Amino acid sequence: MSRFTMGRAVPAALAVLAIVGSGTAARANIKDYEFQVVDTAIKAGPDRTITVKLVNKTNGKPVPDAVIFATRLDMAPDGMAEMATKVTPLPSTEPGIYRFKASLNMAGGWQLSLGAKVQGETGTVENKLVIRAEQ
Repeated sequence: MSRFTMGRAVPAALAVLAIVGSGTAARANIKDYEFQVVDTAIKAGPDRTITVKLVNKTNGKPVPDAVIFATRLDMAPDGMAEMATKVTPLPSTEPGIYRFKASLNMAGGWQLSLGAKVQGETGTVENKLVIRAEQ
């Protein structure tokens, strides 16, 4: 191969490798993930456990080891967003399941807002889930 041809072949080969290599590193879109409430109705009272699961919507599989960095629980569904309560993370019982302890002092609609990072993905999963506290 002449020097001129070799000088053009190497960059062309590298370009092809970059294109092929990028296809194997494709990741899911952060919008493919969502939190789902396991039990939408919970008895009102102190120290209640709220259980949610994080799933990949494209295949339905649970997503373990997400880093949940934002939690808020308030009564926004009933027009009382200022009525918020503390949310404490609890240990998980199985992969993709996330549990929280909170006091649901009043019956009615409660909104659990979550923000999380999924391992290996860019962006943030953000969901607002509605839970019903019953007497």
